[in-house]
Amino acid sequence: MSWAGPEDIYLSTSLASYLDTNAVLEGACERVIVGDLYCDIPLGLYVIRGENVVLIGELDLDKEELPSHMTCVSPAEIRRAKKAERESSELKGMMKRRMDFLDMD
Repeated sequence: MSWAGPEDIYLSTSLASYLDTNAVLEGACERVIVGDLYCDIPLGLYVIRGENVVLIGELDLDKEELPSHMTCVSPAEIRRAKKAERESSELKGMMKRRMDFLDMD
């Protein structure tokens, strides 16, 4: 059985203190992806509670981050695509529930 040394205790205490720290993001945006469409929706100043933060990093803006087949669209178009995808998913779920009485096994 091994016991934590003083440096391990210090590390765990410092990690615990980070959980109480909030993150404030300036110029934040949310990337919404639906199929091959995407849209960056600006959020402005954004506050994230420390307990919800798992990892924070900086993006390399020079590196291409999306596949070439992705298309950037307006926020209105991405909302329409999101709504169509949700309706399609609901229709599939409804059809599956209606067909559950057929035991295909």
